[in-house]
Amino acid sequence: MRVVTLNLNGIRSAFAKGFPSWLARQRADVVCLQEIKAQAADMTAKMLNPSGYYGYFHYAEKKGYSGVGIYARRQPDQVIEGLGIKDIDAEGRYIELAFGNLSVVSVYLPSGSSGEHRQAAKFRFLKRFFAHLAKLARSGREVVLCGDWNIAHREIDLKNWKSNQKNSGFLPEERAWITRVFDELRWVDVYRRLYPEAAGEGYTWWSNRGQAWAKNVGWRIDYQISTRKIGAKAVKASIYKTRRFSDHAPLSVDYDWNL
Repeated sequence: MRVVTLNLNGIRSAFAKGFPSWLARQRADVVCLQEIKAQAADMTAKMLNPSGYYGYFHYAEKKGYSGVGIYARRQPDQVIEGLGIKDIDAEGRYIELAFGNLSVVSVYLPSGSSGEHRQAAKFRFLKRFFAHLAKLARSGREVVLCGDWNIAHREIDLKNWKSNQKNSGFLPEERAWITRVFDELRWVDVYRRLYPEAAGEGYTWWSNRGQAWAKNVGWRIDYQISTRKIGAKAVKASIYKTRRFSDHAPLSVDYDWNL
């Protein structure tokens, strides 16, 4: 089973940059999308259901903002849109597809970089999302949870870690939160399990400012995390950087698992 995750920074923009033709070559079983920045009325037939895929989406109420989706080769047994939390769901941040005892989730965590009010909203999200992750971990289901977490976990996960210790995305409180996800709740950071020491090649996001892309001044903020059994079945991960569809790069993971 191949699972891909990508923050599109606008589905219309990514499609104009060639994302569909790349996707058609990937043989992915499930593709998780974040920050689609569209409503249902904006979506073309190809965006809704690319060739060979069924598409499922959770749109933000605000136009041109947030939103998540999943493309799947087969129809799921259940689709869960949102967390059942009004202010979070209004921003279109969570969708889950259930296939038998396996769930695949696309999630987009808030960024706090635009100001103190958004950082406060991010911390509120983290507190409530931790409870949801605990519930998922106790459910007995196997889960692959994909998305843009807007947090770099360790110093190895971003180029300029020293100068970013007081910036959103690498704050001590954020890093401690994600450590609890892995250590207390026992979720698996799939890429790090496969490549425990990989540094620069693991980055998935580069600022549009300056020469960040050219100089590989990146951050690893896009993750696939999983429950332990399926996490142990991950055999290979890759980050596609040959072409750019957004300011993020697609993260693909192959699991020795049948969807």
